[in-house]
Formats: sequence, structure tokens, C-alpha cells
Amino acid sequence: MSEVVRLSLVSHAMTDATAAGRFPTDEALSPLGHRQADATVELGAVDWAYCGPEKRTRQTAELLNLSATVDRQLADLDFGSWRGNDLAGVRPADLAVWLTEPAQAPHGGESVVDLVKRVRRWMDGLAPMRGRLVAVTHPAVIRAAVLVALDAPPKSFWRIDIAPLSRTVLHFRGQAWTLRSD
Repeated sequence: MSEVVRLSLVSHAMTDATAAGRFPTDEALSPLGHRQADATVELGAVDWAYCGPEKRTRQTAELLNLSATVDRQLADLDFGSWRGNDLAGVRPADLAVWLTEPAQAPHGGESVVDLVKRVRRWMDGLAPMRGRLVAVTHPAVIRAAVLVALDAPPKSFWRIDIAPLSRTVLHFRGQAWTLRSD
């Protein structure tokens, strides 16, 4: 085994909610998502694989031929009462608060600050491990992981764009996470 944790965070493939710009429920992958995962990114050797508990992450992991352990800490951001709605179904003032004040959750779910704390706890638990890890999860979780790695403020959350089935690679060496561009 290597002396470093190599963590590849893979965003789940496309869903109907993603394509329509809706806040997700626990939906399955769309037909396009299945085709995306069939033409997947090469992950290389994997020592441990994890995925979020939602159908879309479990299906993506399966299509990537990963025998992934479900980890609740990799669950999507809890969108509370906004689940299933599109942006038109959200009061503009509430949306503005949510997008500009990361400690707020006007939808009654999880704030960006709380998500970052959850992802930080998960990443802290990986630090003693060694080898190549893959986690199939959600764009919000990957954004939070990038913030943790860069020690960036939560207000930067919305400045990170994570595409369906994209891969973000982080390394842990000694005391800190680093972001790696492939």
C-alpha cells in the first residue's frame, strides 16, 4: 500500500431532476445517466469504495463495477421542503438567503455550513487509511470536500461546478488534503 490516501470523488450520473433543474428526491438514474456511466471514466485500482445511500449513487457505483459500501455521511445535501421542486417553486427571497448565507437553511433542511462539517468529519475518518479510495456521491458533497481540502470558506460553495459523472481527486499526505488535477 502507498503512504498516501488517494480519494477519487465521483459525482453520480444524470437524473431527471438534474436535467430539469429540480431539487432531487431519491430518484434513480435517467436513461442518459445509464449511458454516461457505461462510457465511464477509468478509475484504476481501488482499495475501498463508498457511495451515498441514495438510489442514484448506488446505481452509479454499480454501473462503475464498484462493490461500494453505503456511507450515510456521503448523503446529498438535505433540501428539506424544497425536495422535488424546481427553482420556480421556491420563494426568490428564500433562494437568495440560501445562496448568499451558507449558515442558513430556509428550506428547513441542511445548511451548507452543516454539510461542510459533515463532510469534514467523514474526511477526517479517512486520514488514517492508506491506498486508493473511491466515493460515488453528489455534487454538493464534492463541493464541500473541495472546500475542506482548500480550507476555503463556505461562501465559496456555489463557485464550484461539479458535472455529472465527473471525478475530483484529493490526496491526504501527513497533515493536509490537497486537490489534484488529472
